[in-house]
Amino acid sequence: MTQHEEFIRICHQLAIEAGKNGDHPFGAVLVVDDKILMKAKNTVNTDKDQTRHAELNLVVASQRAYPPDLIKNSTLYASTAPCLMCTAAMWSAGIRRIVYSVTYETFAKKIPGKYRYIKCGEVYSQLGTEAEITEGVLEEEGLRVYDYWPKK
Repeated sequence: MTQHEEFIRICHQLAIEAGKNGDHPFGAVLVVDDKILMKAKNTVNTDKDQTRHAELNLVVASQRAYPPDLIKNSTLYASTAPCLMCTAAMWSAGIRRIVYSVTYETFAKKIPGKYRYIKCGEVYSQLGTEAEITEGVLEEEGLRVYDYWPKK
C-alpha cells in the first residue's frame, strides 16, 4: 500500500460516515509530514448549508487551528475531485499538493444530469500557481462510497 492509498482510504471512510449521517458521501484529510492534521466530512444536509463540502470544512477549520506556513506545507487528500468552490478555498489557503480518488470525469458519469466542472489543476494554472495533483488513487474503491448517498 502506498502512502497516498492510506490517506485516501481514510477519506473514503469519512465519506461513508458522512453518508450514514445523512450528508453527501465526501471526506477529506489534511496531512503534513505523513501525519494527519485534520479530518473533515461533508455536512451540507446536517448544517443546511450547500457550501459545507468536506474540503471547504477542512480548509476553514485548519486555518483557524494552524499557522499559514504549516498549511502551505500540507497535502490535501479528498475522496472525490474537488469542486471549483473548494479548489478556490484550497488555493487561497496556500495548499499546493492535492490527491484525490474519484476523478472529475468518473464522477460526472455517476450522477444524474449534466455535471459541469473545472479541474483543480486548470484553476491553479489559470491563477498562475503551480500545484502537484495526483488523481484517481483507488478510484474503484472510491466509487463504492456513493452507495451511501442519502436517499431522498
